[in-house]
Amino acid sequence: MNSPPPPRSQQFATLVASQPENELFRFSLAQALLAEGRPHDALEHLEKCATRKPDWMMPRILLGKALVGLGRKADAKPWLESALQLAIAQDHDDPAAELRALLKDLA
Repeated sequence: MNSPPPPRSQQFATLVASQPENELFRFSLAQALLAEGRPHDALEHLEKCATRKPDWMMPRILLGKALVGLGRKADAKPWLESALQLAIAQDHDDPAAELRALLKDLA
């Protein structure tokens, strides 16, 4: 019998281990971890992506959502606010609307 394939996060964890400074590998690993229901494990990778690339909106959104999901609303708020500023500056209307709604729910 065939065994199930390894979790997707395992593939990306191997890539991150081989190139720890590669933000795209880290972002992909974080997305896989979130998809596997492991938000706590994704936090470190999302935070590294967000801090290393200050104009990258998506890691901030995912980091904020993960923190909200973990009950850490106060920690999530600055990430979501910075993501909203990037969404506005980069003319991303749909993410901006979603972020406004998320922030309103946090208030």
